[in-house]
Amino acid sequence: MPTSITSRTSITSPTSIIGSRTTPRCAELAAVFQDQLLEEPLTTGASAARRRRQLALMTLAKAACRECPLITDCLYRAVVEYDVAGYVAGTTPPQRALIRRRLDITVEPENFDTLAGVTRGSRQVNHSEVVRLRNANPHESLDLLAQRLGCSLSTVKRHLRRERREPTARTTKPKPTVAEVLAAAATVTSSSTGSRRPQAA
Repeated sequence: MPTSITSRTSITSPTSIIGSRTTPRCAELAAVFQDQLLEEPLTTGASAARRRRQLALMTLAKAACRECPLITDCLYRAVVEYDVAGYVAGTTPPQRALIRRRLDITVEPENFDTLAGVTRGSRQVNHSEVVRLRNANPHESLDLLAQRLGCSLSTVKRHLRRERREPTARTTKPKPTVAEVLAAAATVTSSSTGSRRPQAA
């Protein structure tokens, strides 16, 4: 079990300077930001002690995010580019889901089974899955990609030849601007008290 949050370093400065690099407070407070109580929602039968601990962790995390100079970039990436878990940029996963709905965007979660090479026996391989995995891992051998996908090397080659002949039309909507994300976040989190809203640079 993690140590008591009261024994952790108090949040006095948003970042620490290490050499010429800035380290975000969430990296310094990894035990807080990666605590299971911030990663997963509480069950309805959670004890009062767990609820108090979660509130204390959230207060520490909120203070660290509020003071962080990287909050705008962090929020934008967590809303638009990556479907991350836990408390990020002063928002919870349900809040980020609401922000995405307001902006009418979808962020696909990573298929960690495919990326890790976990396969599920014999299955149909999707063309876009082969192309996506190849684009994500351009330096890996085709044989390794086939192993990750759970298919034959010839299947991977066939899909990649098809992609070279007939490139997949990428009809994606333009990403929202930073200002649009900030406005949606301000609306969604407006019921929270005392949190500084990220501001566009």
